Amino acid sequence: MASLRSNTAKMAYKHRFLYVMFFPIALYYIVFNYIPLIMGAAMSFQDFKIGNSVFTAKWVGFGNYVKIFQNRALVTSIKNTLEISGLKMLFGFFPPIILAICLFDMSSRFFKRVSQTILYIPHFFSWVIVYGIFFAFFSTGSGVINQIVEFFTGGRINFFLHGGWFRFLLIFSSVWKTIGWGSILYLAALTAVNTELFEAAKIDGCGPFKRVWYITFPSILPIVGFVLTLNIGTILMSDFEQILMFYNTQVYDVADVIATWVYREGLSKMKYSLGAAISILNGGVSVLLIAAGNGLSRRISGRGIW
Repeated sequence: MASLRSNTAKMAYKHRFLYVMFFPIALYYIVFNYIPLIMGAAMSFQDFKIGNSVFTAKWVGFGNYVKIFQNRALVTSIKNTLEISGLKMLFGFFPPIILAICLFDMSSRFFKRVSQTILYIPHFFSWVIVYGIFFAFFSTGSGVINQIVEFFTGGRINFFLHGGWFRFLLIFSSVWKTIGWGSILYLAALTAVNTELFEAAKIDGCGPFKRVWYITFPSILPIVGFVLTLNIGTILMSDFEQILMFYNTQVYDVADVIATWVYREGLSKMKYSLGAAISILNGGVSVLLIAAGNGLSRRISGRGIW
């Protein structure tokens, strides 16, 4: 035991400058992440009011957690969160993979770089700009898409006020914004694939689709499992900024998610304890989903996040 302590002390002294560099980072996470998490967890078991502190607020136990499932609007927001996140995962998970494979197979380096630049740009747009772009195309009054629809059908579609079409806008805008940036990780994985495998497959008579199915996709399967695990873990965390920008009172029943409910009810109406309870519950379920996704990734690809 003494020798172990001595070796630990020697290693700590040897890497003392690294520890000094790490200290501000650790302090940042403690102050801005872990302390607020602990305070929020305590608040979720209290009836917190303005003027109180976590040390003086009334203790209500699991009362706030019971209210979550008694609040019909909140239950609807949980349902909407699962549905919207599920649809985004369904329609948005594979396009970056397909795009990465297409970019990887491009023979022209110039066209490849130009295509990548164009496809990456939407990622850097804020949701305010994205909303403006989609409003210009899909608005009922002067939207380009509605003018085309009117030309062929004689009528117009209220994309922003009709529940089904509104979800289409959410999913389509999300895929458009993230597809280019999401392909970067897969492109990086493809650069590590041995090109001799493709040459051997060509000699054996494999066409492009067979090469993708038997070489390309198996090579990036661990990365696919990694990204899938992270996506599963965020299934209860729909894009708050996107939905807050796009939605309105007419589509609350299909667009109100956990994050927007917490913002509207928890902050605007000062239901801090209830908002803290749903946030803690959300985080706990997300951790369980990440663990389940990691197990699924290990079973499918043999690798996981840990």
